[in-house]
Amino acid sequence: MSTDALTAPTAPAPARSRRTLAACCGAHVLHDGFSDMLYVLFPVWQAAFGLSFAQVGMLKTLYSGSMAALQLPASLLAERVGERVLLALGTLIAALAFIISGWTAGFPGLALCLMLGGAGASVQHPLGSALTSRAFEGAQQRTALGTYNFSGDIGKVLLPALCAALLALFDWHAVTPLMGTLGLAAALAIWFALPRALPPAAAADAPAAPASAGAARASLANPGFVALSAIGVIDSATRMGFLTLLPFVLIAKGASVTQVGFALSLTFAGGAAGKFVCGLIAARAGVLRTTILTELGTAAGIVALLPLSLEAAMLLLPAIGIALNGTSSVLYGTVAELVPSARRARAFGVFYTLTIGAGAVSPALYGLLGDAIGVPRTFGVIAAVVLLVLPLTLALRPALRAQPQKQP
Repeated sequence: MSTDALTAPTAPAPARSRRTLAACCGAHVLHDGFSDMLYVLFPVWQAAFGLSFAQVGMLKTLYSGSMAALQLPASLLAERVGERVLLALGTLIAALAFIISGWTAGFPGLALCLMLGGAGASVQHPLGSALTSRAFEGAQQRTALGTYNFSGDIGKVLLPALCAALLALFDWHAVTPLMGTLGLAAALAIWFALPRALPPAAAADAPAAPASAGAARASLANPGFVALSAIGVIDSATRMGFLTLLPFVLIAKGASVTQVGFALSLTFAGGAAGKFVCGLIAARAGVLRTTILTELGTAAGIVALLPLSLEAAMLLLPAIGIALNGTSSVLYGTVAELVPSARRARAFGVFYTLTIGAGAVSPALYGLLGDAIGVPRTFGVIAAVVLLVLPLTLALRPALRAQPQKQP
C-alpha cells in the first residue's frame, strides 16, 4: 500500500475500510451481546443466591462501572500499543470472565467476574468507533458509524436468546462457560481480521477543518459536545435501569426464564430496527426532533407497559425498543461531527465513559428504589427522568446549526 493511501483519510482503500468495519462490527456484536445477556442471567442468579433487587442492580453496576471507568484509559493506551492488540486482548479478557463465572459459588465471586468482564469490554466502544470514523471520513462517515452501532443490536438479539435457550437445557454453571467460548473465538477472529490501521496520532495529519467550523470544536468542552453528552447520560441511565428491572416485571406477569429471554430479544430487535428507522428520520427531520420523538415514545411506552397482560406486553416491547434505542443511534453518529478529527478517539472515550458510567450507576440506584417503593412505581420514576432530555435539546440546537454541510 502506498504512502499516499495511508495519508489520505478522505479516500481510504475500500478493502481496508471494509475489513476495519467488519472487525469493529464483529467486536460490537459480541460485547453488546455479552452485556445484555446479563439481563437473562440476573433472575437466575437472584434465585440461585437469594439476591435483593439492589444486589442485582449492583452486579450490573460493577460490570458497566468497570467498563465505563476504563473507556478513556483504553483510548489513551491504544495510542501506544495499537487498537488491534487492545481490541483482541479486551475481548479475550471478557470471554475468560464469563468462563470463570461458571465456577462461582456466591455473590462475591460473581461480582469479581463481572468486574473483570467489564474491564475487558471497555476497549470496544471507543476503539471501534474511532477506527470506523477514521476509515470512512467524509460523506460515508455517518453511514459507517450507523452500521457499526446497528451491529451491536444484532448481538443484543442473538446472544440473550441463545443464552435463554441454553438455560432451558442446562444449568447456568455450564451455560456461562459455553457463552464465554464464543468470546475466545471472537478474539482470534478480531486479531486476524483487523487490518494494521493508522495510529490515532496520524489523524492529526488530516486536513484541518475550516477555521470558522473548527475553532468552536477545538475543545471537548464546547457547548455542543457537553449538551450531547448530557443527553447521552440520561438516555443510557434510562435504558439500563429499564432493562435491569424489565425481567422482574415480566416474571410478575407470569413469564418463565425462556419467555424473559424471548421478551428481551423482542425489545432488542425493536432497538435494532429503531437505530435504522430513527437514522432515516434524523436525516429528514433532524437530530433534535428525532431525539424529542424517541424520548417521548420511551416515557409513554414504559408507563403503558405496566397494566398490560404478559401477551400484550410482548407485543408492545418491540415498539418500546424502537424508542429506547433510537436516540442512541442519533447521538453516537453526531459525536464525530462536534469534535475535530485529531480528538475523535478521546471524544468517543469521554462520551462512552459518561454514558456507560451513567448506565452503570442507574441499575443500582433503581434497584434500591425498587426495593423501597416497588418495581412498578420505579418504572414511573424512570419514565419521568427520560423527560429531562427535552430541555437539553435546546442547548444542542446552536451547535448543530453551526455544522458545515457534508457534501455527498
